[in-house]
Formats: sequence, structure tokens, C-alpha cells
Amino acid sequence: MKTNKVRVGVNGYGVIGKRVADAVRLQPDMELVGVSDIISDYRIKGAVGLDVPLYASLPEKESEMRDAGLPVAGVLKDLIGQVDVMVDCTPKGIVAKNLEGYKSAGIKAIVQGGEKHSVTGHSFVAQANYATALGRDVTRVVSCNTTSIVRTLGALQDAKLLKKARGVLIRRATDPWESDHGGIMNTIVPEAHIPSHQGPDAQTVRPELDLITIAAKAAHTQCHNHYWVVELTRPASREEVLDAFRQAPRIAFIRMSDGIVALNNTIELMHDLGRPRGDMWEVALWEDVLTVNGTECYYTYQVDNQSIAIPENIDAIRALAGSVRDGRESIQMTDETLGIKRYFIAQ
Repeated sequence: MKTNKVRVGVNGYGVIGKRVADAVRLQPDMELVGVSDIISDYRIKGAVGLDVPLYASLPEKESEMRDAGLPVAGVLKDLIGQVDVMVDCTPKGIVAKNLEGYKSAGIKAIVQGGEKHSVTGHSFVAQANYATALGRDVTRVVSCNTTSIVRTLGALQDAKLLKKARGVLIRRATDPWESDHGGIMNTIVPEAHIPSHQGPDAQTVRPELDLITIAAKAAHTQCHNHYWVVELTRPASREEVLDAFRQAPRIAFIRMSDGIVALNNTIELMHDLGRPRGDMWEVALWEDVLTVNGTECYYTYQVDNQSIAIPENIDAIRALAGSVRDGRESIQMTDETLGIKRYFIAQ
């Protein structure tokens, strides 16, 4: 029976794909038709346990997946024929060929921040440019760090407080699930170019931002850490800056006075709050560290690289499908279903 729900498929059931799939299942206006991948191990067997229809992304992998006992419903082409929007979460570099198939089938597609802006010609963060994604055939949800930059600097820009910003990013070495065969140990690896790629990437969403980023990888696997020095357009109070952040979605405040003094504390808090997989969809900004001195502002925050872009994917689905025209309405729907907060600890 046909419904008014947006029919969604997820191609690639990895770190991002499985989280997008779970988030789609929570939306009252969406239906998860199925997920597609080429793997046969524990990573995809979790989807079977959730009764999510499973497809083989490559025809030659279908028999291998069946031999592993997976109830494969068909191949990617079969899934494409049933959906309105495909969220492509496949590894970097694979998307270009997939996009040809989506276009031929006449369906919308979302790709992830590992791809270049030129692949889609449009990059997406819901609070910044939802309206420009309405009805498009394809968009790119930007990376975790870029998402956080657009959220925070965009908040200051919208409050007419941002003149220019300079940021240092301490990046995690690798995703936690890959730490047995990748990453770095007992070192820090500076990114070879200044600006690092995150700043120019943020400008694909908000070209007016005056920012420079410097980045390095450190020997840990959970969360990125940002440090920002911002020149304001005028002398402002600390409360004015905080209020600008409060006006923006998906920025949550943490405090050292609550004992949240390091990245691992927030990770532990997410588990204590019962977040699925310990996910943190918000930018976690240290409220009591933020300092304002005339026209200069200094602050630090952390980014859960595995989950911050998940709500943006959900909003991008609505934008491409045209099912919700107002970005604020979509953001509110997504945030309510996920349980996104302004403060993790009651004030």
C-alpha cells in the first residue's frame, strides 16, 4: 500500500550507514526500505537482527552473502527501484559510479563528506542552507569537523558577531572499530597544509566565512577537539556570545565544573544517558571555558566523528524529497526524534 512517507535506502552499512538507517527508522515521515553492502561479517549481521531488509551492493557478492547465511533480498538495483532517496555511505571514491545508477533510475541521492564538493556541486548543513537543497537530485552532507564549524561559526555569523576565525583541530587517529589495524600510536601528525581542508570545506556551505584551520592527528580514536580564536565585529559580552550559540541548533553546552574535563568524560556521559552506541549528535562546547575579551573570543569544543552528521543526513532526505519545505521544521522533527539536547545535565 502506497504511503506518503519518503522511502529511503542506505547503501553502505558502516559507521555512518548504520546510524543513518537507525535514525531513518525513528522518523514518522520516512520508511527504511533496506540497506545494501558487500560484507558478510558481524557488521551486517546486526542489521539482520533488526529485521532490516538486506541487499548486495555488488551482484558478485550476493552468493557470498547468502553462503554466510544472510537473508539477501536482492541486489542494489532492486533496492534502487523501491526508494525515493538513497543515502550513499560507501567508502570514499566509490560514489561516482553509484551516482550514475541513481541518476539513471531517477532517484535522489545523498553522499558523505569524504567525497569532494565537486562530486555533487552542493554541500549541506541543515541550519545553513536547507532551502538551497530543496528538490535537488543530489547533495553532499559535509564531514564531521566541517559540520561543527558551520554550526558554530554560522551561529556567530547569524548573530552578526563574526569577523574572522582561526581554529586548531586535534583529530582522532581512526574510527574506534578500526583501531586493531589502523591509526597512530605515541605521536601527533600535523596535516601537511595550512589551511587544512576543513576550512575551505566549510566555505562550500557558507562562502562568506573568513576562517583558517590548522589540524593534526593525535593517538586517540574517539572524538575530535577544536580550539577557536574569533575576532568579533564589535566588543561583546560573554553572555552575548553564548546566546548566539543558544540560538543555533545542535550545539550543547558542557562544563568543567560538572567534572567534564576531557573527551572521555563526555563519551562516558553519552553512555550514561542511554544514547544508542554512545552517540553525540551535538557539538559539545565547554560553556565555562569560553572567554570573551573585547572583540576577541576563545572557545573549545568536541565533535563525535561517528554521529554528528547523522541529523544532517535526515534533514537532507527531507530537503531533496521536498517533503518538508521549512528547514526549521525539519530540524525540529529530527531533533525531537533523536533526543538532541541543549544541556546534557539538567540546569
